[in-house]
Amino acid sequence: MAHRPVKFFQVGSFAVGNRLLEEDERSVQAGVERTNALTKGHRACQGCGEALGARYVLDAAMRATEGRLIAANATGCLEVFSTPYPESSWQVAWLHSLFGNAPAVASGIAAALKAKGRTDVRVIGQGGDGGTLDIGFACLSGMFERGDDVLYVCYDNEAYMNTGVQRSGATPPAARTATTKPVGVEPGNAFGQGKNAALIAMAHEIPYVATATVAELHDLEAKVERAMELHGARYLHVFVPCPLGWGAESKDTIRIARLAKETGLFPVFEAEHGEVVSVSKIRRPAPVEEYLRLQRRFAHLFGDPPRTDVIERLQAIADRNIRRFGLLEEEAAA
Repeated sequence: MAHRPVKFFQVGSFAVGNRLLEEDERSVQAGVERTNALTKGHRACQGCGEALGARYVLDAAMRATEGRLIAANATGCLEVFSTPYPESSWQVAWLHSLFGNAPAVASGIAAALKAKGRTDVRVIGQGGDGGTLDIGFACLSGMFERGDDVLYVCYDNEAYMNTGVQRSGATPPAARTATTKPVGVEPGNAFGQGKNAALIAMAHEIPYVATATVAELHDLEAKVERAMELHGARYLHVFVPCPLGWGAESKDTIRIARLAKETGLFPVFEAEHGEVVSVSKIRRPAPVEEYLRLQRRFAHLFGDPPRTDVIERLQAIADRNIRRFGLLEEEAAA
């Protein structure tokens, strides 16, 4: 998407007061014009990136469809904290699926709407990285292959947070989880494991694939709206820090999400039919160490002696992403 340059008046920060932006560019947390699809009463942890991401995704989708939307939600943190029986924090047509079949349930809803001749109602499937990359991966690939008219959104907090912080296919190398202990020659999660879901989605050559973070909510909303302009299978991968599972301060959720992009560890881009069409450039290149130090799941890398060899391998992954997606402005690259 095209971005208008914004002058940031706070040195060393990307924060900018709403009063410094045009009215139509200001962020509005709540208001009568928003659906507030995920509203009060949920049990998310303080600083939960997933709750923030889901709220903005669903609000943008509701706005794009004029309120004619059905969401299928996999079992996981998002479902558990938002629908403690007999209550629900959702203000949208919402269905709870099993852990691994949200893409299939969403596809079934889309097929039923097609059979009924309803072209005005759209469908979203959503789940965490465990339900998306691991348990539900076959269903997701099938949805892509068939070209079902569904936007599937993965909220990636890089582990199975709801069941005790176990490793998932999205857990990064060297990260401590309940099943990847910080010991041995390769402490934490092993290098070379896991999946890059966005690239796998691109390999299916579906109409639209994008990544986003909760640090750039306008970008996130714009990508949802773009996806809802299209038909067929679409995929959005959203980076959502988890303070509890990552051992981070709840106040640092946005900072960590921003650093994931600024280090190059999480490339932010859009692709159509298997080709990258736009990337979100890194504004202030940051070393991966700045990102790692904010999270206790990487604390074992900074012991005595520090594991500089592991940190260098993580930096090499970030550098490869920067080269691969062209994430630096020309002057920064020089």
